[in-house]
Amino acid sequence: MKVKICGITDIHAAKVAVEAGADAIGFVFAESKRKITVEQAKIIIDTIPAHVLKVGVFVNEDINTIQDIVEKTGLTMVQLHGDENPDICNNFSVPVIKALGVSSKKDCEKIQEYPCEYILLDSPKGKYRGGNGETFPWEIVDPIAIKGKKLIVAGGLNIDNVSLAIQSLQPYMVDVSSGVETNGKKDDEKIIHFLKKAKMGTGEICK
Repeated sequence: MKVKICGITDIHAAKVAVEAGADAIGFVFAESKRKITVEQAKIIIDTIPAHVLKVGVFVNEDINTIQDIVEKTGLTMVQLHGDENPDICNNFSVPVIKALGVSSKKDCEKIQEYPCEYILLDSPKGKYRGGNGETFPWEIVDPIAIKGKKLIVAGGLNIDNVSLAIQSLQPYMVDVSSGVETNGKKDDEKIIHFLKKAKMGTGEICK
């Protein structure tokens, strides 16, 4: 099972995540308590091995601004977490993850509208888009709705429920942010334990 640790804001947390086996590191460029600057992101990204994905999270951002940040920082994927039109997914030099908030089966009907390979399902927006620590009703996701897509599951995941999420949805990747934090800061032990739990039984061995 692939794992993305999102909302990274410092080199230490990135190092802990990478050494524990993270497959992707997420950087939030939208309004959030985890928002990072272009300069900060580049410094961290320069320390991350090539095999680890570097994902920039954006909300209703201008296409040119996103592409400029990709080029300046070394991002290898873009995550669109707003109300973006499907056509925008074809405008970047790196692969796109389209995030959708899910509260009903009707929300899942939008999945096939997006021409990107990766779809992230998250809880409905709260104060911020993502990172609100709440799950969505996994049982409403129809396998037919995600056919042909690589599913990434986010929203309220933590050490206690990640195994159930994996069993329920069989995703390509799980994505966690607040679930590996203590008092709003990334927690080394929680990052390490989450990665072990997520990869347990999937044939992968944590580093």
